[in-house]
Amino acid sequence: MKNSLMLGRLVRTGLGMVLLGISALGAAAEELKVGIARDMPSVTVDTPTGKVTIVRIQDPENEITGDFAKTSRACPPFCIQPMSPAEGVTTIGELELIELLQDPEAIVIDSRTADWYAKGTIPGAVHLPYTVIAEQLDKLGCEVDFDGWDCADARPVALFCNGLWCGQSPTAIRAMIAAGFPAEKIHYYRGGMQNWQLLGLTVVKP
Repeated sequence: MKNSLMLGRLVRTGLGMVLLGISALGAAAEELKVGIARDMPSVTVDTPTGKVTIVRIQDPENEITGDFAKTSRACPPFCIQPMSPAEGVTTIGELELIELLQDPEAIVIDSRTADWYAKGTIPGAVHLPYTVIAEQLDKLGCEVDFDGWDCADARPVALFCNGLWCGQSPTAIRAMIAAGFPAEKIHYYRGGMQNWQLLGLTVVKP
């Protein structure tokens, strides 16, 4: 009798654990119903304040609001940017940017002014405003020489700003190249913060 009771408890406990496991699996599946890519539900990147997991907003009914909900801005100055801001520069999308965020050798740069940066940025990005970046190439692996900058050991970089209509990162890229930074080491995330938020990807406040 005692053995029967114990067996009954074990069966009930085991069933409870199975049901709990099924419930947990269901919750996990629910959490990941909006992934980044087919084989990438989320990704964790290093940032100056620790690791941050990038995910997409899980609510399929979510809509973009605020500054990046606007479709039309006065042109000039907010004109649609060309696919590439300079010869030799590689234009990339979100998946390529995420790959660079995970590369310890690469630097992802938010080239916007401080007021825009303060509203939120991409996890892992460093802030180098377009107005000063050409004067701070030492932060990107270049060294000062007699003629300006020696960028033989420059690190691969990706720059972004507010979106397809934002000229801040294209201006930064052209200034960097003029100062001696190699174009082939520059990636341009043309979609910027507007596309990043349109896809519901994680944004952090600096």
